Amino acid sequence: MRLPATLLVTVAVVAGLAPRPRPSSSSTVHKIGFLGVRADAENYSGKFIRQELHKLGYLDGKNIRLEARSADNQLERLPSLVNELLRLKMDVLITAATRELYVARDATKDVTLISLNLGDPVASGLVQSLARPGGNITGFAPLSVELMSKRLELLKQTVRKTSRIAVLFHPQTTSPATWENGWRESQRVAPGLGIDIHPFAIKAAHELPGVFRETTKIQADGVAVSLSPLINSLQRKIVDLAASRRLPAIYPRGDFAESGGLMSYGADRNEPYARVAAMVDKVLKGVMPANLPVEQPRKFELVINLKAARQIDLTIPPNVLARADRVIKRA
Repeated sequence: MRLPATLLVTVAVVAGLAPRPRPSSSSTVHKIGFLGVRADAENYSGKFIRQELHKLGYLDGKNIRLEARSADNQLERLPSLVNELLRLKMDVLITAATRELYVARDATKDVTLISLNLGDPVASGLVQSLARPGGNITGFAPLSVELMSKRLELLKQTVRKTSRIAVLFHPQTTSPATWENGWRESQRVAPGLGIDIHPFAIKAAHELPGVFRETTKIQADGVAVSLSPLINSLQRKIVDLAASRRLPAIYPRGDFAESGGLMSYGADRNEPYARVAAMVDKVLKGVMPANLPVEQPRKFELVINLKAARQIDLTIPPNVLARADRVIKRA
């Protein structure tokens, strides 16, 4: 059905309340900001974003200028870093996760905000719906609620004697709604798996040894790790601590298994960068963020590290091994 011309004008005026991107042209140098919490955000996520934008024809210093900032795991620095980037007149501001996005959302309604990790954006009130975000925010939602339950199931299938699992998470980079929904779902499935789950918050690197001591006190016989920028940056320490205590552990991304972790299940590590880069491309070409659907993972990967299994005298059941997308024999 065609809308009357007068109604189209009204819709255009209302849509103007959301940020209006400038059309792309060959002579335009677009300013793209990136903000992350983890200490190596500029060299890690910033590097992948540059690579994916390059594939789409955007070259840093030629037709885009990418300004990357890291809070170095100090959340109190986020407001000043956001303001610093906004003063540079960004066309698009990319955030690594939800905590950075909240700060950016409170600072601007005029700049398009695209997040690599939106958590549960509808429950968090960040967007009106996945199909039509409705404001200046869109991005990639990694289905973290559903995936934690799946990790618990896979860990139980791998180590059938497991009855008490410690769940490691970082509350300060997870939206409260996302964590609460994920935790409720995990509690719902846990009895059917024959396990008890216990949450352990990690807010800083120095807390890790104490957290693992607490897992021993509750006699945890398995660990499930949530996804967050801080936890990602501490992956080697977490993997080593789990191995030293001979705790079977399942992680949120394949690079944990590549670093020596027992197993991982989650979205492909590179997928968020590719999908967000495609969103940036669309925005720079004139698509309104209010109409740019939130993306979700298309590919999930189970990675098993056989060397890590041998180190804790664990035999991976054949039915689990057969489901693996990748098997690491040496690490």
